[in-house]
Amino acid sequence: MRTVGTVVGLWRYPVKSMAGQELAGTDVSWHGLAGDRRWAFLRDGVPRNGFPWFTIRQRAELCRYRPWFADPAEPDSSKTFVTTPDGGTYEVIDPALAALLGGGVRAVKLDRGTFDALPLSLITTGSAGALDVRRFRPNLVIDAPAGAEDDWVGSVLRVGGLRLRVDRRDRRCMIVNVDPVTTQRDPEVLRTIARERDLCLGVYGSTVEPGPVAVGDAVLVDRTQYSAA
Repeated sequence: MRTVGTVVGLWRYPVKSMAGQELAGTDVSWHGLAGDRRWAFLRDGVPRNGFPWFTIRQRAELCRYRPWFADPAEPDSSKTFVTTPDGGTYEVIDPALAALLGGGVRAVKLDRGTFDALPLSLITTGSAGALDVRRFRPNLVIDAPAGAEDDWVGSVLRVGGLRLRVDRRDRRCMIVNVDPVTTQRDPEVLRTIARERDLCLGVYGSTVEPGPVAVGDAVLVDRTQYSAA
């Protein structure tokens, strides 16, 4: 094994496309970080074989809605609440919250998570550069040079008590254009990724062996698992 970086950020997103929670440490199961993306808002009338989720694409202000758990120690079974940008608080299943988001949506829970691709996402500090890492909605932020994560595709990483397989590069969409603080859109962000990185920045992974992870953990390449397509 060889050390390739250090965990400097851990994030989970209790409700898809809403603000993330920064963590000092957490457990990771077969379905990602505990409490990560277990809830999402579904758009009425959109076929599930399309993209039915109500996300930052439709409303940039979603990233300023802050989800939280009544029992942070048991996030996967806890009641989930959302604090709105104006300070109001609603249980995630409250129809009043759906109405506030514009109507035509409803909260749904998937115990395996509402992931676009795979349950774990990683990015290096070098790849994020000067941009707010929250634009990229990663689970693990690793202090390593730009593009280092591309070299991990096809390998197994050991991070704390977790072993994860890096499956493929993360193909980006217009969500990265949204500033998570101001909610302003800057299309040049995605254009730059398209021009310089073939639209990919960061990587997706899946759990090989569940376990705890924490900020400060070393990231080690365990062994090559397979040759990625």
